[in-house]
Amino acid sequence: MREAIKILVAEGIVVARPRTWAVVREFTVRDIQDFAEVREVVETLTFVFAAQRHDEAGAARMRAIVAREQEAAAGDVEAARRASAEFHLYAVVLADNQMLTEIARVFAPRLRWLFGQHDDVPGMIDDHMRILDALIARDVDALRDLLPRHLRAGRVAAERRLRSGPRGAVPDADHGPPGAASGTAG
Repeated sequence: MREAIKILVAEGIVVARPRTWAVVREFTVRDIQDFAEVREVVETLTFVFAAQRHDEAGAARMRAIVAREQEAAAGDVEAARRASAEFHLYAVVLADNQMLTEIARVFAPRLRWLFGQHDDVPGMIDDHMRILDALIARDVDALRDLLPRHLRAGRVAAERRLRSGPRGAVPDADHGPPGAASGTAG
């Protein structure tokens, strides 16, 4: 149990209180805004590198992820959100940069929570299709335009959900902060 709590503290999900219980962190709008500022820079760079460095097998995997996301959107929104997170994290693999991989491990739990807040799944998929087209075409200028707009939509959705829901509510482990993403960020 202690090891699990240490992991959650390291991921920023739980706050350790000396000589008392650890408590689930209450995410604030400021937390979302801080994350979004850093995420925009890091993720835009990730997709630029992915565009420059991907091979056909990587492009095919990204297409398959978006196809799964589209299929799931019709009947399983949670599966669509998981595929959406996978789309963002697989870009890290294509970027082929060890430092970005390490940063993605830190981002993954919060990224999964953020995707759990997004209600416009069809809009997210449309954005992913445009991003994928630009990535495959190696159009880094388009990616530098598309990514910030796409990420802003996710930030706005998370802020809206946080303001309307119970304070500090954290979605379940399938798409919430606990645990690293299995393949996880729009």
